[in-house]
Amino acid sequence: MKNKEKNFISAIVYIRNDEVMIEEFTKKLNRVLKDHFLKYEIIFVNDASTDNTIEKLKEVAKKIENATIHIVNMSYYQGKEMAMNAGLDLSIGDFVYMFDSALIDYDLEVVYQIYEKSLEGYDIVNATADKKGRISSRLFYKLFNKYANYEYKLDTYTFQIISRRAINRVYSISKTVPYRKAVQANCGLKMTTVKYKSEALRKHKLDKKTKKDREKTAIDSLILFTDISYKIALTLSIIMILLTIGVGVYTIFTFVAAKPIEGWTTTMLFLALGFLGMFSILTIIIKYLSVILNLIFKKTNYLVESIEKIN
Repeated sequence: MKNKEKNFISAIVYIRNDEVMIEEFTKKLNRVLKDHFLKYEIIFVNDASTDNTIEKLKEVAKKIENATIHIVNMSYYQGKEMAMNAGLDLSIGDFVYMFDSALIDYDLEVVYQIYEKSLEGYDIVNATADKKGRISSRLFYKLFNKYANYEYKLDTYTFQIISRRAINRVYSISKTVPYRKAVQANCGLKMTTVKYKSEALRKHKLDKKTKKDREKTAIDSLILFTDISYKIALTLSIIMILLTIGVGVYTIFTFVAAKPIEGWTTTMLFLALGFLGMFSILTIIIKYLSVILNLIFKKTNYLVESIEKIN
């Protein structure tokens, strides 16, 4: 007992249709927390599972002694980011673990290793596998890191530990967190990543809702946290402006070199000037929208159906 860490630890676990691995994950996570920490809590966030995940979780939780376990049941499927925000709001730990999946492909000591790393002065420590992730994920992070211009580069993280100071800092930046990794990377506190050797023999299968949510989160994140959409829109606007100017030059050339139908030159010049003005205004609007997105996020709230304290 004397050798255990005195900091209170919260562990938030995102679960959705994980009945195959929830029992093993719960036992292993509780064991590593029990071995290293004097006081801790485990918060499972159930994002509208449709299988027997919760039933199995309740069975194994009741067998675990001297552990505080919560189950947050989302009212309906709301995606990983909103679900994890719900778990984060309930947590009270000095340090908070955030597990994006119940799949374990790492040595359990890595869980404690990233806590030790955080004691070196890092408010956010991420754990990532040495194996490359999905092609779509690698493409997303490549685009994000290129156009976000953040001090810290993002990657596919399996789980992370974050200090209470970092949690407060993130919420001071944005009351709603549509993509927590991006806000964490830009919160001004020290962040690092620990790589581990992946031991997974199976991959976590995603259902259609989860895939769609990930695609939506990726697109929203690129729009909110990078300037890629601004640059694309601005480039298209400049191209259209140049084309419009070209039409105007062609109209004047035709008027001088040939004899077009009466009224054609005036009409073409009017249209060219009109489109030039329109695309110029759109360029200004795009810049204003870019500034607004950097200041304000769309207000999105999660809805919790119930919170159960098992033991």
